[in-house]
Amino acid sequence: MGRIKVAIAGIGNCASALIQGIEYYKEVNENSGFVPGILNNTIGGYRIRDIEFVAAFDVNENKINKDLCEAIFTTPNCSRRFCDVPNLGIPVDRGPILDSIGKKTEKIIRIDRSKKSSDIAAILKSQNAEILINFLPSGSKKATEFYAQQAIYANCGFINAIPDSIATNLKWQRIFKKAGLPLAGDDLKSQLGGTILHRALIDLFIKRGVKLEETHQINIGGNMDFNNLSDSLRSQSKMECKNDSIFSLIPYPASITIAPPYFSGLSGDNKICYIQITGKNFGQCPVSIDVKLSVDDSPNAGGVIVDVIRGMKIARDLGLSGVISEICSYYFKFPPKKCPDDEGYQRAKKFFGGLL
Repeated sequence: MGRIKVAIAGIGNCASALIQGIEYYKEVNENSGFVPGILNNTIGGYRIRDIEFVAAFDVNENKINKDLCEAIFTTPNCSRRFCDVPNLGIPVDRGPILDSIGKKTEKIIRIDRSKKSSDIAAILKSQNAEILINFLPSGSKKATEFYAQQAIYANCGFINAIPDSIATNLKWQRIFKKAGLPLAGDDLKSQLGGTILHRALIDLFIKRGVKLEETHQINIGGNMDFNNLSDSLRSQSKMECKNDSIFSLIPYPASITIAPPYFSGLSGDNKICYIQITGKNFGQCPVSIDVKLSVDDSPNAGGVIVDVIRGMKIARDLGLSGVISEICSYYFKFPPKKCPDDEGYQRAKKFFGGLL
């Protein structure tokens, strides 16, 4: 089927886990049945090893000009090192700073505001990139829009993995539609994270006739994403996405509290999520569920993004443009068209030709 040429903006922990994963799974026998950690071995004939990284962008001086294989393990990255990555021949180019660095992270990341950004669109064009993934920190609205525009200039599809609105923005929907390029977003769901688990429990309550009265969620982590989100100004878009993802499932008034992410530097890339749900079942008798989820945060995104990349390539092959709602509904927290997860799964399955 050929290669899928991918560029990444933001070489943090999610990029590290993804790049390691492509190397880790490249020798997988696609006909071997279930492969731990992978939703789908092949999609539309595309294998995980068909994903090829061709360009990378960051603002951290300690990562710029390093080969991508080295940059993904450069501090403050703390994602688990589960696979050694050979030299990729892809240097990390300087991206624009704009609003990509918050007050919390600028104390940790070494940046040089006197230096100019690389010509992003020119690099994407020269490397024949087909898809650009946005892995910038949450709250990077201006920088996200900049990269979306560069993707347009370079004839790239755009995956917005963070909460700042692109796929849900009517203006950007029209721009990508007019450009004849596919768009997916916003805010990638983890493979098994707090949001998808919380939604599954709420769905269970509703389908089993249990009246949900109150529910709470709190997330604790120690990576740079949590550090960034500990700034209330940076976490606003993230909180809007998480709240919308939970509120949209409950068809009646209920007390819902999604606490702001809590940064604990000792946690590293491990995320702890606590979920509590209370309700009433037959005879108004009480029901309560308390759940603790512990998971490596960054690899949790890898199993999902490899499907999204291949879905976007299929969309390009089919000549589809604008928002690819079948991908967005299942793989993102804040899609333009919201639906229950089982419905989103069926929509994605139909789009992929029954391959899921």
